[in-house]
Amino acid sequence: MKQLLLCLLLMPFLAQAQALRGHVQDAAGQPVPYASVAVPALHQGTTANAAGDFTLPDFPAGPQQLEVSAVGYTTVRSAVTLPLAQPLLVKLEASEKALGEVVVTGVGRATEIRRSPVPIAALSQREIRLNASTNVIDAAVRGVPGLSAVTTGPNVSKPFIRGLGYNRVLTLYNGLRQEGQQWGDEHGIEVDAYGVDRVEVVKGPASLLYGSDAVAGVVNLLPALPSGPAGELHGEALTEYQSVNGLLGASLGLNYQKNGLQTSFRASQRLARDYRNAVDGRVYNTGFRELTLTGMVGVQKRWGGAHLWLTTYDNHQEIPDGSRDSLSRAFTRQVFESDADDIRNRPVVPDSELRSYRIGDLRQHIRHYRAFASGEVKLGAGELRLLLGVQQNHRQEFNHPTAPDQPGLDLRLTTTSYEARYLLPTWHGLELTVGGNGMSQVNTHLQATDFPIPAYRLFDIGGFGVAKKTLGKLELTGGLRYDTRVVRWDDFYVAPNLGTGFDGAAGAGTPGAALQFPTFRNAYRGLSASLGGSYALGSHLVLRANIARGYRAPNIPEIGSNGLDPGAHIVYLGNRGFQPEFSLQEDLGVLWQSKNWEASAEVFHNYVDNFIYQARLFDAQGQPVEVVPGNATYQYQQAAARLYGGEISFNLHPVALPWLSWRTGAALVVGLNDNPALRERVGDAARYLPLMPPAQARTELRLTAPTRPGARLAASYLRLTLDGTARQNRYYAVDGAETATAGYVLLGVGLGTTWRTKAGREALQLFAQVDNLFDTAYQSHLSRLKYFEYYAASPSGRLGIFNPGRNVGVKLVVPF
Repeated sequence: MKQLLLCLLLMPFLAQAQALRGHVQDAAGQPVPYASVAVPALHQGTTANAAGDFTLPDFPAGPQQLEVSAVGYTTVRSAVTLPLAQPLLVKLEASEKALGEVVVTGVGRATEIRRSPVPIAALSQREIRLNASTNVIDAAVRGVPGLSAVTTGPNVSKPFIRGLGYNRVLTLYNGLRQEGQQWGDEHGIEVDAYGVDRVEVVKGPASLLYGSDAVAGVVNLLPALPSGPAGELHGEALTEYQSVNGLLGASLGLNYQKNGLQTSFRASQRLARDYRNAVDGRVYNTGFRELTLTGMVGVQKRWGGAHLWLTTYDNHQEIPDGSRDSLSRAFTRQVFESDADDIRNRPVVPDSELRSYRIGDLRQHIRHYRAFASGEVKLGAGELRLLLGVQQNHRQEFNHPTAPDQPGLDLRLTTTSYEARYLLPTWHGLELTVGGNGMSQVNTHLQATDFPIPAYRLFDIGGFGVAKKTLGKLELTGGLRYDTRVVRWDDFYVAPNLGTGFDGAAGAGTPGAALQFPTFRNAYRGLSASLGGSYALGSHLVLRANIARGYRAPNIPEIGSNGLDPGAHIVYLGNRGFQPEFSLQEDLGVLWQSKNWEASAEVFHNYVDNFIYQARLFDAQGQPVEVVPGNATYQYQQAAARLYGGEISFNLHPVALPWLSWRTGAALVVGLNDNPALRERVGDAARYLPLMPPAQARTELRLTAPTRPGARLAASYLRLTLDGTARQNRYYAVDGAETATAGYVLLGVGLGTTWRTKAGREALQLFAQVDNLFDTAYQSHLSRLKYFEYYAASPSGRLGIFNPGRNVGVKLVVPF
């Protein structure tokens, strides 16, 4: 390990190149010390000195997009072309604007958010750190209207975009598709939240660029670029505490660059015990322990650049089941197996165990490893971008109380991803990008006793072309893509294992062997297309529209499930005859941006053919089927679906009152189950789709103290947040699968500041946030814990598990 760190941090690669020099100042003409200066396309950056001066020592000739940012100021992005006759002057304003930001996700080339034909949102690292969230998805949900999450406790969040999630939302880490066992509900995104510098969200079909699994959109988690003067080791130390679950977090990040060499390393750890709320007290088995390591080494030269990333993620996550004493409602725990386990006679969990940081025996252990390389090569006026990555996800769930070291689920998924993208030279205002990408997967069972999905092999490939044409105030973007995915698995037998006392994988001739997954092979193909544009009506108003056809192949559980998922306490049954999903989505948007305020309104309509969803299985007498006693049985169904809704946002930042900022946003999505046969059988209970988020609104008032020249405190702020969620009456009520959820309002208060040294360098950043200030008892409609209930009634009249209560969070960041 010492040798690896030495290679990552201390390998200078010398080369001669011309430099870009400049000066950063505020609107009053005062220097902005230690501003960050970066060229995102080149993965290159630096930090201005105390006088606001900066130098990029290895900056190639020609046009590039420069990005300059500082705490408390609006990020400035401008095009520069070397050589320059004199140093560049950059002015930053102390206001916050979002629509002018440049994004790289979902459109092939860097483009402004307001000129993208599809709705895109971005969230900076500072905005993420303002919140007291336990994972990066929850932080993004608070900042992006239309983005929600299905949760299983504080550390398990699955992103949903406009009512669609799981394998319909593609999560990327720095452009590499995140491939774990994302079909499951009970584990989250295997990414270091402390190392995410930016989140970009595409709301709508993005399968044009990424293929299957991006039919609802994309969440791209981007790590930070190396920054700071060349030849110096820089970084930050971070520590965090949250009261609701006693979370203790710590992270150390290092980065170094010189003469085109760039290296970085980050180590982070988080530890939490069971969370609490006013109704349930401490919720048993919701603690976790997480460790992540991330390293990067790269080179950036005139010809282009190349970067190698290595990450490791290790998470011990407890598995809640919601069992309680029927009278006291105190949580109980399982101590016996199957028939010997009587829910009514389980022992009550002692308070000492609820408060302990020890990970319980019923838990899951998830390890995720990545190694991927990305590069760009300039070919004349064009550019070739390449990506090749390998990742392995090892997921174990320990659900046997009498054999705590025997995993019930033991899956190892190995994924190889590849992409080649060529940006042709601009020709008469036409920008054309062509490329191809895909992946290969192998999923195997190891020492498991439960087998919810088969061991499978998958190969995926697709090619695409995207064109962008500027015609004065009109920008048009369109493209086509064709995908092929081949899925196959062999006969898989299960038989009793005398050594463990449980079932295990077996050969066909093993005594007592049962064929659980018969041989399967199928190919899925799909055509994706998109056409849209934006039109600028003057300098403030932009209209945009887009129509897109998305494609998604059925995932493995949907076609192959035949067993118990012990963490979810559900037996899933698949359907081998499923067809791919195809969506047709129309988007319309109006965006206004001025120096004092900005606003946007987006509406969409999405029709999904062959929509796949889960439905609980009942027998002919109307009784729920329990293939495994004590566990519900769900079977995947396929029908058409229709979703519609939209988002609005309004941000006020008056120039005359630079210390004032007011942001508000709201989102609504309605999902209709277009299944006439089911509607005829059960009536209005089948009218809506499952897992639809209720109408939501969030508003924030932020007061930021002006920073005087030479002041030791900078970017000091006070923020008030108000989150309102409406009652959800539009739910999938067939066979009691979902119930109505009451609305609620949550108030939050936050404050923070940045302390500077006498020389003006940032020495300490403080972020403090109180969420759910009044300790309101509520249940999110998308919380799986809402349905963790063993009884039909309770003495309190409240069923299921409630969401976290009041949470006081404090973060300290020491940059160096």
